[in-house]
Amino acid sequence: TECEKEPGSLLWIFVMIGNIVRGMGETPIMPLGISYLEDFAKAENSPFYLGCLHTATVVGPFLGCLLASFCAELFVDLGSVDAEEITITVTDVRWVGAWWLGILICASLNLLAAIPFWFLPKSLVKEGETNEPEEANERSVAPLQENDKNEDRQTMYDFIPFLRALFRNPVYMLFICITVLQFSAFDGMISFMPKYLEQQFGKSASDAIFLIGVYNLPVICVGYFFGGLFMKKFKINIYQAANIAFWVSLLEYLLYFGAYWTVCDTSLVAGLTVSYE
Repeated sequence: TECEKEPGSLLWIFVMIGNIVRGMGETPIMPLGISYLEDFAKAENSPFYLGCLHTATVVGPFLGCLLASFCAELFVDLGSVDAEEITITVTDVRWVGAWWLGILICASLNLLAAIPFWFLPKSLVKEGETNEPEEANERSVAPLQENDKNEDRQTMYDFIPFLRALFRNPVYMLFICITVLQFSAFDGMISFMPKYLEQQFGKSASDAIFLIGVYNLPVICVGYFFGGLFMKKFKINIYQAANIAFWVSLLEYLLYFGAYWTVCDTSLVAGLTVSYE
């Protein structure tokens, strides 16, 4: 008999479009937020503010892991299926958690968090300086508007040469390569470590996500915060910061080599590691 072809679902397209829109909304926060801080903060306070900003970017995934752990304990058909009719548990491989619930909650919170951005002023007085008189501000409005128009036209023509100069800058390209490697390692841990905990230690999906959030992300928050505070306290310049980053990263990679000796016994899987007999 011929196998029946089950109709495929195209709902994944909505999830993909939602992630694209989410990325478009989140991307400007880091470059524009950093520029906002650099333009209106004192030079000695800027590293501390940047540390707080990066700390906040890690607090979000930490809270997200806790929310995902909670949602993973709820059945995917929440509200449409009676809980008493579910015969499988969260440790069963057939269990599917309410993954969509976290997306709805976070989308609502993102919408509420975006409202205050509408009330940010276009320009701020630099930290430590006083406001200029209103008459001086009125006289400077017209020249500033004209300069903005000239800068916009100049930026359009200078973008490609400026981009070419960036790609030829060895320091910038080295920083890009290091950033890609670091995020690749971090994303790999976030993606595969939960499944490793499930297979090797018999943890449920919710427990694995909870452990990842509790044991990894708070430490990163502490590092970001105290790194910015350290630079503010001792007035670290760019050269000193690069040296500190190099030696700390080298120590981090050496410590990661210890993971090669933390090997667990292979689980017994019928038909894979042992025979069916």
